Amino acid sequence: VFLSCIYVPQILATGLEILQISCKIIAVKCFKITSQFMFGRTEVIDNTLNPDFVRKFVLDYFFEEKQNLRFDVYNVDSRSSNISKYSFLGQTFCTLGEIIGSSGSRLERVLSGIPGKKCGSIIFTAEELSNCRDIATMQLCANKLDKKDFFGKSDPFLVFYRSNEDGTFTICHKTEVIKNTLNPVWQPFTIPVRALCNGDYDRTVKVDVYDWDRDGSHDFIGEFTTSYRELSRGQSQFNVYEVLNPKKKGRKKKYVNSGTVTLLSFKVESEYTFPTSLHYMNPYQLNAYAMALKAVGEIVQDYDSDKLFPAYGFGAKLPPDGKISHAFPLNSDCENANCVGIEGVLEAYYDCLRKVQLYGPTNFAPVINQVAQCASEVTDGSQYFVLLIITDGVISDMVQTREAVVTAASLPMSVIIIGVGPAEFDAMEELDGDEVRVSSRGRAAERDIVQFVPFRDYIDRSGNQVLSMARLAKDVLAEIPDQLLSFMKSRCIEPRPALSPSPTPQINVHL
Repeated sequence: VFLSCIYVPQILATGLEILQISCKIIAVKCFKITSQFMFGRTEVIDNTLNPDFVRKFVLDYFFEEKQNLRFDVYNVDSRSSNISKYSFLGQTFCTLGEIIGSSGSRLERVLSGIPGKKCGSIIFTAEELSNCRDIATMQLCANKLDKKDFFGKSDPFLVFYRSNEDGTFTICHKTEVIKNTLNPVWQPFTIPVRALCNGDYDRTVKVDVYDWDRDGSHDFIGEFTTSYRELSRGQSQFNVYEVLNPKKKGRKKKYVNSGTVTLLSFKVESEYTFPTSLHYMNPYQLNAYAMALKAVGEIVQDYDSDKLFPAYGFGAKLPPDGKISHAFPLNSDCENANCVGIEGVLEAYYDCLRKVQLYGPTNFAPVINQVAQCASEVTDGSQYFVLLIITDGVISDMVQTREAVVTAASLPMSVIIIGVGPAEFDAMEELDGDEVRVSSRGRAAERDIVQFVPFRDYIDRSGNQVLSMARLAKDVLAEIPDQLLSFMKSRCIEPRPALSPSPTPQINVHL
């Protein structure tokens, strides 16, 4: 039997792993329903009603989207690769959010789809994947394993499990079966480190040793535990493990072990991927973030007398403890986030990319509120604040952001949002109150202070970055003068006389 997964509208894949699918059937398939297409299948497990699948489904998780999934279960009773030739055993529907939101990210569902018949149940477990991209290759052998077969020795194989955060274990690898021997030498195998321990080198890895039986009722020989850190020592005295059978140990006073397993070799290599991140630092040209910063910043900096720009990042794990922040200074100076000129902002941005781990969700409210706090301290018309937000993600805290924008609309500030990349930015249009003024909890924004544009609409087809940046700057800055004047008029603040010795109003740009 196998399991198939169908993915239902508007999702991509990579980022979250459905770790375990165990059910009273043998295989499952997963469908991504975007007009319903199959996202993936598990392996087939023979002769069992309680399979524990090794193959995982890796999916992107978006908090703000409803990501519908359908799982179909089949019994493989034909040699054909055509699903229609298999016996349907049941199906279930859920959303990715339901799995993530369940206690311990563990969701159990009843299978249905065959009238008048109980189809069993299915269990999903999810865990966030680490960014570790290392690949481990190892080989093991065993010595003097227990004899389990009446007419022969044993047909041993190993099953690897990684521990979950809740203390349970998830299967992550099975070796091949070595027939009729108590001293097997298994073939080298390769496994992603994040599959083995999710990047946590000290996380427990449990290994079970079984004697294979044709009917699927494999005999348990024993078990041992280790960790990635121990395995990474390679062949040594530390990587010879006693295989222990708890039941036999409890029954026999002279019980020592059920054999030993030895690590013969261990090698780690990095898995390299083509750079596709929008933050990728190409040595030959600016990335989309840098282009947007430079295009807008070089124009507005002419209206900022001190040329000091507070620059913040949002959505990252910060060193040294991995704390998640949605408003952190790019220059790592919590006391003074100012960067000198737009070139200083770009330098801080590039330096920050080397230090932090980018991390969702995409929350706007914290940084809007932070700039609003500064603007609330200077409402006499001497300063006006412009917040430039550059983002590649769909906004995750829309309710809080609407509230923040409504509050900020009564202050001397404007917000420019530039969307980079291929994401759908429909929600951003709601904040750009050209047609309908933003509102929150029955309170409408006093002014329209948000301008949103997707950068992709301004990219020159010939690849001319200068032309792309000029087009972008012209449109995103077009509304700033009117927004500034609307605030001044609402507060009855008039321009100072041309010959006045008092300083002219200053625009403060926050990035």
